Amino acid sequence: MLMNVLDRLNPSVFRTTGSLDEAASVAFILKFASALHQYGTSAHRLEEAMSRISRKLGIEGHFFSAPTSLFVSFGPPESQRTSFVRVEPGEVNLEKLVLLDDLAGEVIRGDVSPARGVGRVDEIMAAGSRYGALVTVIAFGTTSAAASRFLGGGWNEILVATLIGTLIGILAIVLGPHPTLARVFESIAAILAAAVAVLAAHFLAPFSVFVATLAGLIVLIPGLTLTIAMTELAMRNLVSGTVRLMSAVLIFFEIGFGVAIGNQIGKFAPPLASASPAPALPAWTVWVALVIAAVGFMILLKARPQDIGWILLTSLLAFIGARTGAVVLGPDIGGGFGALLVGIGGNVYNRLCQRPAAVMIVPGILLLVPGSVGLGGLFKILEKDTITGLDATFKMVLIAVSLVTGLLLANLVVPPRKAL
Repeated sequence: MLMNVLDRLNPSVFRTTGSLDEAASVAFILKFASALHQYGTSAHRLEEAMSRISRKLGIEGHFFSAPTSLFVSFGPPESQRTSFVRVEPGEVNLEKLVLLDDLAGEVIRGDVSPARGVGRVDEIMAAGSRYGALVTVIAFGTTSAAASRFLGGGWNEILVATLIGTLIGILAIVLGPHPTLARVFESIAAILAAAVAVLAAHFLAPFSVFVATLAGLIVLIPGLTLTIAMTELAMRNLVSGTVRLMSAVLIFFEIGFGVAIGNQIGKFAPPLASASPAPALPAWTVWVALVIAAVGFMILLKARPQDIGWILLTSLLAFIGARTGAVVLGPDIGGGFGALLVGIGGNVYNRLCQRPAAVMIVPGILLLVPGSVGLGGLFKILEKDTITGLDATFKMVLIAVSLVTGLLLANLVVPPRKAL
């Protein structure tokens, strides 16, 4: 909707005639940009969207987005007024992105004044989550269960991964309101996940500690952050891309450090029996896991319930595309074909429904991101298997590049109508 409106309207209609109107427009632009930033909008999309909005409001604006800050300059270069906004990195909230997108269209059309728009942005940001703590915790557990099936786990791994995911969900709810504790959330969660998996291995057989640990931590692995970072670098947003990339690397190491500590719990338990491979689960369980993962993504990404059909569709596109790409192009770059299908699906959704393409693209990419490969490589490095670990790390980067390439090609095949 936003890009359609932007392309049709005449910017001169919105040029302000008084300083109060101009001040209100500037306040709306700053507030709106901060909200987009907080809800996970990448740098290039945010800068493009805000540049178009400011033009349609008759204000010359220049935007620079970084993961923790926004620089906005108003006016011509020789007489600019620059505002700096400190923004804490937030989490993706697809429902609020849709609401913000609708609000931008209303302000641009003149249905809502910029002054009223500032209040509306505050209302959107202050609104509580649609999903309560219990539903969120359940989503953590079920998403980990689905991930365990995708990673080849058996019923034992699915059971333990569900337990680990649920415990991590409870930990997220408890630590979330405390900023100091939230900064070590990933490390604490990794210690908990590894300890539970190691202890479970002494009571369950056959059982893979690696699969259960990785599946339990799947929600925390920064694969999406890594992919966004690579996309920003490809779009020449070098500062934001580099900072986001280093943030993803740091989280990988925090999780790896936590797993290394958690694994030491095994030293205090009886010796493990010789591991035997888990029996293969029926093929239909993959499709059940795909549906469960889609519902879990809807909750964890805070999407609207009415978007579940689109999220199921993009999950299917990602899954089939990745499988087909692996056969045709190979496992390392086959995910790029899945990303191409997801990107095309998101842009078609953007055109048909006049909604942000992120509603479809983000959940689809989550199924493709190479975070599990990277974390597996880190585990190998911690086990002193450096060659295998470095090979997995390189594979992670290669997969991320293939996903970015697929998304960029999708924009050529079906150009989006809006920046979000």
